[in-house]
Amino acid sequence: MSFREDGYAAVDWAANYLERVSDLPVLAQVEPGDLSSRLPETPPESAEPFRDVLRDLDELLLPALTNWQHPRFFAYFAVTASEPGILAELIAATLNQVAITWRASPASTELELRVADWVRQLLGLPDGWRGHIEDTASTSTLAALIAARHVTGRNVVVCSEHAHSSVDTAARMLGMELRKVPADDDLRMRVDDGLRFDDVAVVVPTVGTTSFASVDPVRPIAERAHAAGAWVHVDAAYAGPSWICEEERWSQDGVELADSLVVNPHKWLLVPMDCSLLWTSRPDDFRLAFSLVPEYLRTPEDAYALSEYGPALGRRFRSLKLWAVLRCYGREGLQRILREHVRLAELFATWVDADPEWELVAPQRFSLVVFRRNGTDEENAELLERVNASGEMFISHTRLNGRYVLRLAIGNARTTQDDVRRAWDVLRQSSR
Repeated sequence: MSFREDGYAAVDWAANYLERVSDLPVLAQVEPGDLSSRLPETPPESAEPFRDVLRDLDELLLPALTNWQHPRFFAYFAVTASEPGILAELIAATLNQVAITWRASPASTELELRVADWVRQLLGLPDGWRGHIEDTASTSTLAALIAARHVTGRNVVVCSEHAHSSVDTAARMLGMELRKVPADDDLRMRVDDGLRFDDVAVVVPTVGTTSFASVDPVRPIAERAHAAGAWVHVDAAYAGPSWICEEERWSQDGVELADSLVVNPHKWLLVPMDCSLLWTSRPDDFRLAFSLVPEYLRTPEDAYALSEYGPALGRRFRSLKLWAVLRCYGREGLQRILREHVRLAELFATWVDADPEWELVAPQRFSLVVFRRNGTDEENAELLERVNASGEMFISHTRLNGRYVLRLAIGNARTTQDDVRRAWDVLRQSSR
């Protein structure tokens, strides 16, 4: 078959998958090693037709997939790879751009700058911020810590006890001292008279923590940090996309004071993994931290090289999928989907709150509900395993004050009220 015929077959496979994904188990129904035992131990000696790849995709790989595109995927932070983003990924792979300098890919470089600014405008962020795309928030946070250490000459990182583990990882990788601040009753970083940043390189407040979607008080944290000469990096990887809806911008208070900010379009703006936006209000300082141009990359153009503003040299054409999603949905389409997710989370929270056998353990924020069934930690853990093993849905857990609690996160564009109702029915039936 020709490339064109194979391409049609691949797109047909993708379209069929999206049409039937709701009928598949959400969580992979396999044991560790099941797939490995069915894969050849040696590489192929001769060429095979692409149709064989698609056949084995169905017969071998699909049963071992946890289906993140399923409308009842409620674990971690649910995500969507939308159709425009999927097609843009195909085109990006076709073009195979490597944007190490502007000359190496003018289109990739300039489109990335433009779509980052489009999202800045959609989210209501300050004028003048410079943004680019990293792969994930873990890399974006690592880059921010590198810049902060370079600028301040200090070696201490401060965050809430509920900050994402990527802050811990970045601090460990850089050999920086990590100090965690206890949370208050609202699960936010506690700001009291004893909180000092005099020797701190960077403070990392979070808007939308992973476990509870809590929102740290960014404004007082940033004011105190800047007075002490510390950098402020705001982690809004999950909740930041909600700012496209004006009613959710209560959580943006103080973010305009940030030195850097991360928001993940691949979490809640329908963009396929991986696409993490990193903005800075101090682009010159970022460039000082990262710019190192060997002779073979020197060019006569006085142009913006994205590789001088982060840890990666080679950069793929990630902006293409973000561009496609923004154009094919627009502000209004994205707002409609995010508002529906928040509504569905509010609805699920009312069902939990109204049932005396269940309890909300944290306020419902954005599209996350944190809850548990009355009973022991062991009973709640067993409940989670039962509902996940059913294949009907997939949820995750965390701990609050030592107690085992359940998380249901809504973020898939295909999730309907019927899906959320089905999840609630499965939870109640499985708890009997």
